[in-house]
Amino acid sequence: MHMRKTPKDMQDEPVYDDVVGEIMDFLAERISWATLQGLDREQIIVDPGLGFGKTVEHNLTILKHLPAFKKLACPLLVGHSRKSFIGRLLGLETQDRDLATALISSYCAAQGADILRVHDVRKTVQAVRLHEAISQAT
Repeated sequence: MHMRKTPKDMQDEPVYDDVVGEIMDFLAERISWATLQGLDREQIIVDPGLGFGKTVEHNLTILKHLPAFKKLACPLLVGHSRKSFIGRLLGLETQDRDLATALISSYCAAQGADILRVHDVRKTVQAVRLHEAISQAT
């Protein structure tokens, strides 16, 4: 998982020149390191780290460019559930973010995410299944 700095200071003015490129480079380096340590690539999951040292705009850019992370040839995990960027965008308290989370889940699944880390699995499954049904309709 990508995270800039530490949990204590990661949100102190995060700056990137190319948020997607920099995260891709970091994850590629970590994959390389892990495989050199003997881990099989099939055992590695990548996570761009939404919310961990990123602004609202960074998070939106990452989501928009999720397919880029598939180039790393590892399962892609997105942990977006109830994140503060949803609250900032929509003016919602944490407990009121499940609908927005389900919508983002549907989008992420359509963009190739393999694993969605969510709090309300039932709503997420409904959203993803509906999106898949619509996508498969003739």
